[in-house]
Formats: sequence, structure tokens, C-alpha cells
Amino acid sequence: MCAYSGAIGKIQQQFNTPLALLLSTSLFCLLSISHSAIANESLNFPKPNQPKIITLAAEDSWPPFANQLGQGISHRLIEAAFKQSQIEVNSLVVPYSRALMMAEKGAVDGVFNVTREASTEQRFVFGEMPLFVAKASFYQRKQRSLLAENKWKIPKGSIIGVIKSYEYGDEFPELVKQRQLNIVTVATQQQLINLLLIGRIDAAVMFDLVAQENLQKMGVNDEVIPAFDNHTSNIYLAFSKENPKAILLAKALDQGLSALKANGQYQLLLSAK
Repeated sequence: MCAYSGAIGKIQQQFNTPLALLLSTSLFCLLSISHSAIANESLNFPKPNQPKIITLAAEDSWPPFANQLGQGISHRLIEAAFKQSQIEVNSLVVPYSRALMMAEKGAVDGVFNVTREASTEQRFVFGEMPLFVAKASFYQRKQRSLLAENKWKIPKGSIIGVIKSYEYGDEFPELVKQRQLNIVTVATQQQLINLLLIGRIDAAVMFDLVAQENLQKMGVNDEVIPAFDNHTSNIYLAFSKENPKAILLAKALDQGLSALKANGQYQLLLSAK
């Protein structure tokens, strides 16, 4: 039964043939069904291209930002920012080099804690707003200093320890070339610190908050000290170029971070232990 009986009655007065009556009845029924379908779509259909669950690769050795338990400042900020858009975050905790590779291949939607610089902009999609800013320094053994005022005065041929696949600023490759530095690459902050302690390297480049966390945990914060700055990084969540929704996700993260800063939650999440 079609609901528009009154309207049909008027049409019957104007059209006396059975064919005209049939056509008019069918027209009203089609209009009724179309109107109902459009209303249902507007109520129930999700926003176009809006993912609800995303998978991110999170590094396992960068406390207090991201640790092996899937906890830290970066986790809190990213989850809270995406929550503003009703997007749930599923994090896979892996070594940083593997996290980068997974994002590049499209195995995950993005990767935690990437410095935005020339080398990474070629590989990933970035939003406008960093998660936070982090400063990195050259660290030396207190009893075996570098005898340099800044990084450009480091003695030529010095042995410098870094973490595999980490970014150390656009100037770092030129610094290595100019000062003829010998680079030793390891997987964790603890390995860097141990190499310093046993004299296998002359200095290590570490992000300051990460260094403080690990030196204190290892009980050697009086033996290994900062010498001078290396660089300051804007740290981002980088999105896979293999994901067609990467730009959408970057915008959602920007909006979420802006909302957190506006309502005061950002600073609380950044400073929480």
C-alpha cells in the first residue's frame, strides 16, 4: 500500500484511464521510497573516506616518548588526538628501523616519532603540526671529554655512536663528512651508553629527555654528560605514502592536536609521567 492516497485521489479525478491511474500511483510510490532511502543514508552512512581504526608502528626504545610496553608521551598524545575524530589507534611495538620499513611498504598506516627533514619528507606524508619538539646533544664520558666547543670543532676522525635509522638533522651528513667522523650504529640507547662507558666511542648523539631517562635508569647520570647541542627536531607521526587516506589522517591528527592544545589537555599529556 502506498501512503499518498489523498494525492492519488486527486490524480484519479484528473485522469480517467486505468493506465494513467497506474502510472501516477507508481510515481508517488517511487518518490516515497527514494525519500525514505535518502533519509536513512543521511542518518546512518559514515563520513566518506573516514577510517575508524588505524594501525601505527611505534618504536620500542625511546622512553619517555615510546617504550617496549607501548607506553609513553607519544602514545598518549596520538591516541588522545585521534580520539577527537573517533579514530581508534592500534599500535605495533617494534624497533624503529622496522617501524620505518613497515610504514614505507604500507604494512601500517604510519610510524611514531619521525623527525621531519629532507630525507624523511621524500618517504612519508606529514601533517602541519608536530607532536612535540625534542633537542638532541652529543654526550661524552665525564672523564674523557671531546675537547671541542661545538659539533663543528669535534676532532677529525672521532668515533660517534648513533641509533640505527634515526634522523639527526639535515646538517648531520655534512658534519660527518667535514669532520671525517667514524659512525658506529647500534639498536638501543643502552648500547650507546655502554659503548661510551667502556671507551669504544668518543661520543654519542642522544635526545636529551631520552638520555636522561636511560642514564638515570642505568645509574650512570654522573658519568655520562652532555657536551653540546646537535640539533632540535620537530617530531611527527609520519604516514605511509602507500595509504590513500594518508592526507586525511594527517589532517585529522592536526585537528586533534589543535583541540588538545585549546582545551589544555596537551600540556597535561606532555608532562604526565
